[in-house]
Amino acid sequence: MPGGPHEFVLSARDEDLTKFLPFVHRTFNGMDCLYFLKALGNIYRHHGGLGELLESEYALHGDLFRSLVRFREVFFSVAEPGRSAKHLAHIANGASGKRLNMFLRWMVRRDNKGVDFGIWKGIPMHALFLPLDIHTGTVARKLGLLQRKQNDWKAVTELTGRLKEFDPEDPVRYDFALFGLGSFEKF
Repeated sequence: MPGGPHEFVLSARDEDLTKFLPFVHRTFNGMDCLYFLKALGNIYRHHGGLGELLESEYALHGDLFRSLVRFREVFFSVAEPGRSAKHLAHIANGASGKRLNMFLRWMVRRDNKGVDFGIWKGIPMHALFLPLDIHTGTVARKLGLLQRKQNDWKAVTELTGRLKEFDPEDPVRYDFALFGLGSFEKF
């Protein structure tokens, strides 16, 4: 990416992107990579970047769910996404949005441990949702924090709501504990 990733995404032409066609990582292939680069270019050129897009949507509605739904709409507005759509959670259709919520946790949450960057100030920590996966879901159920059986958006909101009872300002602070108990401790 000549000039660095940011400059490349902003100025790449179609012929510059073809070098990514051989790219493969698990189920993410070269066509997905091209689509994502074009979508990011659109977001940075026309919406001020990822942070600006998400923070401005949150400022409009005060609802992170709506902000994430809008983000997905903007991301896939550059062209018909085809198979690439499967790589970005569709929380409006019930997906748990683990990766989206994890990314937001890193960018919004402020801690003193150096794990979460906390560089986006326009979304409050209390608005974040827990990044739900198999480990956090299993542990939360064993602890009686989550009743829902599926790991979907309803479970995300249920569990995040329960965690807000412990810390209304920073409910996702429990992510590491739940994940670690399930992944490393086999709780």
